[in-house]
This record gives sequence, structure tokens and C-alpha cells, in this order.
Amino acid sequence: MHPIIYDVAVSLDGFISGPFGNISKFAHEGQVVDDYFARIGEYTTAIMGRATYEFGYRFGLEPGQNPYGHMRTIVFSSGLHCPGEKDIEIERTTTKEALQELKSNAPGPVYLCGGGSFAGSLLKMNLIDRLRLKRSPIVLGSGVRLFGDTECNTQFKCIGTKSYETGHILEEFQI
Repeated sequence: MHPIIYDVAVSLDGFISGPFGNISKFAHEGQVVDDYFARIGEYTTAIMGRATYEFGYRFGLEPGQNPYGHMRTIVFSSGLHCPGEKDIEIERTTTKEALQELKSNAPGPVYLCGGGSFAGSLLKMNLIDRLRLKRSPIVLGSGVRLFGDTECNTQFKCIGTKSYETGHILEEFQI
């Protein structure tokens, strides 16, 4: 069985994006970004919610296009519609059983791409195995929280950290 890993940039105050999905204050180049792209190559399957998938439209992603060409990509959404042929899979329900089956059958680690609400629902179902935070030295004040509005009492164990000269810190937690 392969782990589901939530690998995400987060501000010091716990937001994965600012108001209206603004990510402009997060790093877009440098070693922290290079390391992220290297990790992306390790994942075999990407999962995300509708809002995260549609967020890609702002950056030229076409409906049905796979944002991660080397990975199987599954969007969990009851309302996402993509015309014609698509390079992604759409799972209409988010059940613990379907996600456990995905973990069992995935050929390698599963990348939980986001977003906050979707990650929160997986955390509540105890389906996230690891958390990789690219902690950015910024404060956003509002926006999308790391786990959305999910209330959950989960224990994390830090299993590694890496500091960057830019003030970013990569933290990895086992759940």
C-alpha cells in the first residue's frame, strides 16, 4: 500500500493561498521550488478536489487536461464537467473505501495536491499518511487554510526538516 502525501506550500499563519486564490507571495523559483519539482517526479498518482483543479484554468489548463502528464490524475468532484475526451479521471464521490482502494492499487506514492477542504476531508478520514509543508516566510492573514475549516485532533510526528537560505523550511510529518 502506498502513502497519500499532502505536499503543499503554506504561510506562517497556515494558509495555502491568500484571498481569491492568490499565490503570488509564495516562491516561484529557487531551490525550494526545484526540490518540489524533484519530489513531484516521485509521485505516480495525483488527487485533488474540484477547486484545485479549476484553479489551474487561471494558468492555461484546459478542462479535461492533466496538469501532471506523468501521473494518473483523479479529481474528486460531484459537479466537475469536462467536455469531450479528457486526460483526467473524475471520481464523483469521496469515500474512504474508494481512497483506500486507490492507496492499495497505486503503483507508487499518491500526491494529494489539494486543496484545503479536500485535504481536511481526507485528514478527518485518517487517509493522509504524510504531510510535506513548504513553509514560506510570509503571513497572508486570510485565504484557504491548510485543512480548510475541518476540525480534527490529529497528532503529527516531525520526521525531517530542511532549511533554505531564503527562509523557507521544508517540514515532513508522519501522521
